[in-house]
Amino acid sequence: MNIGEIKNPERVINELIGFIRKVLVEPEICDTAKQIAREHLNDENADVVIAELLSSTTNVKIPPKHSDADKLFLKLLKDVIKDEKALY
Repeated sequence: MNIGEIKNPERVINELIGFIRKVLVEPEICDTAKQIAREHLNDENADVVIAELLSSTTNVKIPPKHSDADKLFLKLLKDVIKDEKALY
């Protein structure tokens, strides 16, 4: 997904603001999300697996039908892990 594919940017922004709030209140969510992504980055259905594990282990709830904001977050999370791996 790229920014141009977002159908409702205001909704996406509001969802991401809610997510950022959760991370600021509970910063361990960031570490948990990155650890889950590291372990499942190359899974066949990585987005689904990462979303399910993140939803079951943190206060971040990603429904089975991913919104544009969910897709954008999962893409960003995977990109961060790929960049992290590229540094090594």
